[in-house]
Amino acid sequence: MEIHQLEILRELGALGSVKAVADTLMVTPSAVSQQLALLQRSVDVPLTRKEGRNLVLTDAGQVLADAGAAVVSAMADARAAIGSYHGSSGGRVTVSGFHSAGQAVFATLARILEGPGQPQLELSDEDVAQQDFPALTARYDLVLAHRMDHSPGWPTERVTVVPLLHEPLDVALPAAHPLADKAAVTADDVGGEAWVTSHAGYSPADVLSAVAAVSSREPTIVHRINDYSTVAALVATGGVIGLLPRYTAGPVLHPDIVLRPLKGISTRRRIDLLARPENLKRRSVMTVCEALQDIMAGLVKQG
Repeated sequence: MEIHQLEILRELGALGSVKAVADTLMVTPSAVSQQLALLQRSVDVPLTRKEGRNLVLTDAGQVLADAGAAVVSAMADARAAIGSYHGSSGGRVTVSGFHSAGQAVFATLARILEGPGQPQLELSDEDVAQQDFPALTARYDLVLAHRMDHSPGWPTERVTVVPLLHEPLDVALPAAHPLADKAAVTADDVGGEAWVTSHAGYSPADVLSAVAAVSSREPTIVHRINDYSTVAALVATGGVIGLLPRYTAGPVLHPDIVLRPLKGISTRRRIDLLARPENLKRRSVMTVCEALQDIMAGLVKQG
């Protein structure tokens, strides 16, 4: 039993002939008759009877036509509801972000999108290895993700990628460090230093591995910390150096540390939004997406 079959039965009850139904629905009479025959096979009682040259509904047919009208109306309401849901800017939107991105943008995002008619944000932090970001799109509408330039690309057959930022990781030095006077540093400059870096599988650890390869010196890793605010605090004590993102580290920067570009090594990471394609069809999700693009562009200007 199909919706369009119930619609045909309903029209037959109202119009009284197969030809009139066909003309109204702009199909052939044979197509109407075929669908009525298929509908008849799905029930055990006659739905129509001949009355002269016309085909009319039996009492059972009228009952089903009336029920079908309610179904058709409910389906129309459902289509209208889903259309409103897709077209509304005020729906619930779930967003996950890795720690440094959350520190840099979540408060601004919440401030920009507060008020009537704006998306209802639900923000969460998810500190995962690069290869695990795409799976988060099963739980969140939008996923702030990062990967190094040389890392494998996102699985675009499964997720849509919205680029936000192309950001270098800079060397974070105590302000009193001898290298702080240089405009930029090299792998040879920093290869022999004591380091605070991330756990394996995260961007700073990847960059430090490249530093070791170029300088031919095994780095002295004192601390493994993923949280950039803790990294900044440790660098400020003067005992270690580290790596901090150039644009998104603003909230954690300390007056006792300086950032210097690392020359000769690819240190750039890509910050992207990952989403399932169907989620980006919702106006509320796109509103959040556009706000994040504006915020990230603002961070670059400030940097």
